[in-house]
Amino acid sequence: MEFVTREDKDKLARLLIELHALDRVLTERIAEARGHGDLRENSDYHAAREDKSMNNLRIRELEVRIATVQVIQKDELPKDMVFLGAIVRIKDEATGKVETYRIVSSLAESDADCPSSHREVTSTSPIGESLMKARVGETVRVNLPRGERRLTVVEIIA
Repeated sequence: MEFVTREDKDKLARLLIELHALDRVLTERIAEARGHGDLRENSDYHAAREDKSMNNLRIRELEVRIATVQVIQKDELPKDMVFLGAIVRIKDEATGKVETYRIVSSLAESDADCPSSHREVTSTSPIGESLMKARVGETVRVNLPRGERRLTVVEIIA
């Protein structure tokens, strides 16, 4: 299950509206290209059909995503639990290294120009998924491409 803020879910809904509007435009493009003659050698027709197909796929994926996301209310969350938007200090049990992460939605726009003291990880990434709902002092296991890591939540900063 993917956790999102109300703003993120509204973004998804706006994107779905845009994709439905694009679908109508692509339908008109197909109709117009069909009028140009022989469909076997009509590249405009085939390109429009392919674009419509891709757009329909994105619409279906987005509809499923909207139906399955869980909207969180920040004021209802326990203060001692890692959740979306939390800035958390963790310790890698193997190396002893302490790092600070911020858990963000997969829809969050990264602020690359803004230097910060923490790394951003999405709530759907392996580290983000493992840290979600963890409490201070709890150790979580993260399966990464380079192998398993064990991370202990040292502090929830915000």
